[in-house]
Amino acid sequence: MLKDLLKACRSYRGYDESYRFTEEELMELVDHTRYAASSMNIQPLKFYLAWEKEEVDRIQPLTGWAKQMPEMELPHKGMCPTAFIIICQDLSVDDRLARFHRDVGIVAQTILLAAAEKGLGGCMIGSYGAKPVKECLHLPKNLMPMLIVALGKPAEKIVLTEIEDGEDFKYYRDENDVHYVPKRQLKDIVVTEEKLR
Repeated sequence: MLKDLLKACRSYRGYDESYRFTEEELMELVDHTRYAASSMNIQPLKFYLAWEKEEVDRIQPLTGWAKQMPEMELPHKGMCPTAFIIICQDLSVDDRLARFHRDVGIVAQTILLAAAEKGLGGCMIGSYGAKPVKECLHLPKNLMPMLIVALGKPAEKIVLTEIEDGEDFKYYRDENDVHYVPKRQLKDIVVTEEKLR
């Protein structure tokens, strides 16, 4: 069951814009993060929720998508996410940014798995400028944007493929706009004593 959820939890870059989130739905997704691990249990992360169209439309141009496919503009027009959760570190709790990078990844994946369980999807976006995001959202000095999670109802097809060791791992799209994500095989990612000889 978990493996099926993980397979459904893709980085979606195309959404049904008619699906609108409520504040309660986003609060429920963030609530899942409270049960995730945190380095030394310090829990310095805070979450900015954006679901109203006007605000979502202000955030979207601040994000960069699909950097491995610079020739393609994604999301396509009319297929943008309809909500964002901006994961921030509260510097007044702890100002050591590097220490909590793993926490950011853990909570982002937790949010996306919770979304996938509901038939929704999203994408972690690390391509953005912290200063423009802080200014756009009027974040106080103590909140540092660490990662943006785009959310919506997926409106694209993503296919996982297996590759041999040494084959190209870059994702790509075919002429029908189907998104392919090559994945390394289990035998190629497990290190054993025998392989080290």
